[in-house]
Amino acid sequence: MNGHRNLQFVLLCGVVLALAGSLLGQNTPERTLVVNGKTVGAVLLQINGRSYVDVETLARITNGAVTFEPTRVVLTIPSSGSGATTSSAAPTQATQELSRDFAKAAIAEVAEMREWRGAIATMIIYGLAVSGKWADSYHDQAREGLSQAASAVSTEGDRDALQLLRNETDQLASWAGGVSTERQNLNTTRALDPNTLQNDPALAKITSCSQFLSAMLVTGAFADDASCH
Repeated sequence: MNGHRNLQFVLLCGVVLALAGSLLGQNTPERTLVVNGKTVGAVLLQINGRSYVDVETLARITNGAVTFEPTRVVLTIPSSGSGATTSSAAPTQATQELSRDFAKAAIAEVAEMREWRGAIATMIIYGLAVSGKWADSYHDQAREGLSQAASAVSTEGDRDALQLLRNETDQLASWAGGVSTERQNLNTTRALDPNTLQNDPALAKITSCSQFLSAMLVTGAFADDASCH
């Protein structure tokens, strides 16, 4: 289960080593982050007089969502007025609200698919080999996450959002399967073209849908987007 994460571990080691020189030179004590009078348990690090907090922790304490892409990190934080908008919505729109349990499971599923997509993209960038067992483990985890989201459905909005999750899972599985087949057939087009990811329309659509789902889920209300169809 943990074997397929070794690749990301190796890449993260590079980042840690790059920062090691700066971090070792800092003797400033750790500080705890307090938001609106509430201690949130996030540790602040001070480097060269500046304070830093983990972006995933920031997303968690603001009820937001963070998406890691090969070339950028996307942080989505719901607006302060989103709650008021939901509470004042017309009765016909109430059925589009997402239940808390479903939203939590769906966000975890989007994260699982993001990790799968990132692993495939890294494989393409560095020309790494992939085994059937490695690919199947990501596929199985995504299917398990989808099943957990389905079991948490309790509103009409949940059901509609679940369909978008299914569409995204199917699109990702199809794209990943195509990449695997090409490599097994010794098709080196993706491995040799430095712009292969940027010029891949299927990947662009999958990425767009993932970003839309992350933003939609944190608002607590269903919305639709063509990239997820």
